[in-house]
Amino acid sequence: MTKHRIYTMAFAGVYPHYLAKAEKKGRNKAEVDAIIYWLTGYDASGLQKVLDDRLDFETFFGQAPRLNPNASKITGVICGYRVEDIEDPLMQKVRYLDKLIDELAKGRKMEKILRE
Repeated sequence: MTKHRIYTMAFAGVYPHYLAKAEKKGRNKAEVDAIIYWLTGYDASGLQKVLDDRLDFETFFGQAPRLNPNASKITGVICGYRVEDIEDPLMQKVRYLDKLIDELAKGRKMEKILRE
């Protein structure tokens, strides 16, 4: 999948996959949403608007209230790439979110996921 394709994909199209991945491992929507809120600064109504408006990833992150200052503490490999080494800022944010959802699905505690 090319960078451009990821950027133009609707976040609402990927969100159900995040939920399914988490729920398959016994986690829940509230935890997925908490991760999104932590990373982006969206709240429940903001996230719902993103989903309703079918914003693409570029707009989703571009309009996010704030990227969590602790996002740089997200490290490790996702999709074969070390997230801390990704040079493209938008791709790094997308992979940060992927990594956090992955950690949730692997059973990591929320305090650890949210770098508390």
